[in-house]
Amino acid sequence: TQVTDRFHVQKLAYDAVQNLRIKHRWQALDIENSEIEQAKTIGKSYIPNVLPNGDTLKQLLARSRYFLFKHYSKWTQKQKDRANLLFDRYPDIHRAYQIAIELFDIYQHTKVKGIAFTKLARWYEKVDQSGIKTFGTVKRTIQQHYMSILNYFDNRSTNASAESFNSKIKAFRLQLRGVRDTHFFLFRLSKIFA
Repeated sequence: TQVTDRFHVQKLAYDAVQNLRIKHRWQALDIENSEIEQAKTIGKSYIPNVLPNGDTLKQLLARSRYFLFKHYSKWTQKQKDRANLLFDRYPDIHRAYQIAIELFDIYQHTKVKGIAFTKLARWYEKVDQSGIKTFGTVKRTIQQHYMSILNYFDNRSTNASAESFNSKIKAFRLQLRGVRDTHFFLFRLSKIFA
């Protein structure tokens, strides 16, 4: 898949949010493990802190994975409650999620290339100001391929059909176990897929 594909750029943004969530989950696991060790040393059983929805902190971070990939307008009530708990405790995850959703909304609602350029520049600036390091890959991708990314806004089409056809050609070539005669291969390809 090309780096400039709309879905690839959005996936990179959502992955940045997930990386931040995972970082906090490892920290929560470390804290819980040290609390378990402390309880063992004084001879007590460990009782974890339980949040109002019944989750422990590490469970909250683990169970937040799926709704962080979705737009907030598509959350269920249970996901909204879990999001409120998560965002109250981790404002950096909330900010990262907002940044990812802003990128999604640019792609979803912008139809003019010039306006998209301005919105992407503002979004890039917000990422810089946020200081969230997990967005580094997304920033570099947009910086290196912004002209190709902006081409999406001309007629709102992606390279999905070309990628699909390319995978069909690869599967066909694999089925033949390679190509010896290129002209005959292209002839067969045109007869089957034309």
